[in-house]
Amino acid sequence: MSYRITLIMAILLVFTGSILANKQLNEPLRLEYTPRWECRRIVSMAPSITETLYALGLGDRVVGVTRYCEYPPDVQRKTRVGGYFDPNLEAILTLKPDLVIMLEEQAESMPAMDKLKLETLVVSHKTIDGIIDSFRTIGRRCGRGPGGRWMAREFKDRLERICAKTQGLPRPRVLFVLDRTFGRGHLTDVYVAGADDFFETIIESAGGRNACRVRSVRNPVVSPEGLLWLDPDVIVDLARTDVLERYDRQTILADWKELAQMKAVQSGQLLIFDKGYACVPGPRLIQLVEDLARALHPEVKWEESGEWRVESEE
Repeated sequence: MSYRITLIMAILLVFTGSILANKQLNEPLRLEYTPRWECRRIVSMAPSITETLYALGLGDRVVGVTRYCEYPPDVQRKTRVGGYFDPNLEAILTLKPDLVIMLEEQAESMPAMDKLKLETLVVSHKTIDGIIDSFRTIGRRCGRGPGGRWMAREFKDRLERICAKTQGLPRPRVLFVLDRTFGRGHLTDVYVAGADDFFETIIESAGGRNACRVRSVRNPVVSPEGLLWLDPDVIVDLARTDVLERYDRQTILADWKELAQMKAVQSGQLLIFDKGYACVPGPRLIQLVEDLARALHPEVKWEESGEWRVESEE
């Protein structure tokens, strides 16, 4: 995806309005903005930040991303600057960024960034409210104030509409498996969403209840015996892109055969979510809430959901 900025006129920031939010189904909303030229070279230190920048129409200003950034496809041509907790400071310096945007859990890198006199912006993606607020924060700092406010409002509105549709319905107990070892024919290293994770809000908004009520650890590791004890009504197994490249769906499902007595396995409520946005707490996360709500409550008449995208300039 390519975006060109001229020095003569403001650029139109374009979103596709969600079908839930607009009568014009795929008609983009255009917002004018005043450029902040000191943010011409931005380094993103997380996939969720990268997706937010692109959704704001700032893709052409992104000069560096982490090794984990995959979306949109345009990021493949960006310089890689390390990972979450092992940033390549030399690579970052070489890019001469005007701004480095980080998550608050990357705070250990802040002293080094400050020492190198790098301008930084820290946002939080630990909660749904934090994610929404980051749209406004990044938009305001990078000269996309109207776009950031629109994104925040659109995300919140879509979330509220889902909550309204699921209000008063039976709430199945849902276990979100965030990561595990795949393809062994049994379950090992199973990390699930605890009660202090933003997936708690996702589950509740979609009309379910989190089966794991642990608060002492954000994403606890659960043994096969622990999974049997939790015995959820629905299991959501998140499969990353690299997992899907190595294993087919039948192989992924086969890992659960050792726990065939679990309620979710017996009833066929073992769901594989293989969309890239399911693991990234950015603008597209609202699509995960919509996907889950449809899966938990097929009895509801759901409208087709819209996707976040920015229309390229020709």
